[in-house]
Amino acid sequence: MLSIFTKFAKGLAVASVAAMVPFAASAEWTPKKPIDFIIMAGKGGGADKMARLMQSVIQKNNMSPMPLTPINKSGGTGAEALIHLKQKTGDDHTIMVTLNSFYTTPMRQSGLGVDVMTFTPIGRMAEDTFLLWVKSDSGINNVDEFVAAVKAKKDGEWLMGGTGSGSEDNILTDYLNATYGLKIKYIPYKGGGDVAKALAGGHIQSTVNNPSEQDGFFKAGTTKPLAAFTDERLAMYPDAPTFKELGKDFSYFMQRSVVGAPGMSAEAAAYYQKLFADVYKTTEWQEYKAKKSLQGEFLTGDGLKSYWAKAIKTHEGLLK
Repeated sequence: MLSIFTKFAKGLAVASVAAMVPFAASAEWTPKKPIDFIIMAGKGGGADKMARLMQSVIQKNNMSPMPLTPINKSGGTGAEALIHLKQKTGDDHTIMVTLNSFYTTPMRQSGLGVDVMTFTPIGRMAEDTFLLWVKSDSGINNVDEFVAAVKAKKDGEWLMGGTGSGSEDNILTDYLNATYGLKIKYIPYKGGGDVAKALAGGHIQSTVNNPSEQDGFFKAGTTKPLAAFTDERLAMYPDAPTFKELGKDFSYFMQRSVVGAPGMSAEAAAYYQKLFADVYKTTEWQEYKAKKSLQGEFLTGDGLKSYWAKAIKTHEGLLK
């Protein structure tokens, strides 16, 4: 069964938070200048929305003496962001919001020379979910009808939009092609927001967007989900079955984590670990999690690094 990350992570969450708190409580370090808050995706997507919400929560609640400055670096499916953070080795004022391209981009682009296990583990804030989406006026109401519609097209005529090449969306498109014998053409965009707009505008025929990216169009009646890549149905979309319900033993989740530069000082790491543990506890973050169907508990320190190690092995298998 391929239920990625969730069960493993639950066992790590409590232990990692408990291990982090005493260390963080003793830290006296505080940032001396504005903090670069790198986002390894374009504007309007799930990672971008998450980062800007956290930045606003920190500012509103006066949780940091220095502001966080969101900076989007989406080039090369996150390669631009990864290289930037690697070049900031030893920097205590640069942190980054990650996706699963944190794993897959270094695997696909070995020339980058990036070892993600050298990055500083600050906090996994949640795991995001994926659904298969089409336009509401497509005439497609379930996965069987989706498969039939794709097969009725010539090879490569059915367009699936996603965030970057070799990304999570690309992996799920490959899964659908392999599982259902399809030849969907994958179209990469800079961010999930652009993907959602492309579907709503009819420029592509389907997406595997996260809820935070597609929900506005869903509520407007423009798009609809056919099925979820989760273990159980999502409360936001109770009529969308899981692929497991449809007989496919498969689910897939994406980390929503914050990491620091390699070689960040222990004092700075402790400061950020406590900061984002506090953000996780806020009403704003918990409400956002619920509204966007985000799952998972807070992970940090060695617990988060163990989570990365397991995810890397999983993605090595998926990419093969």
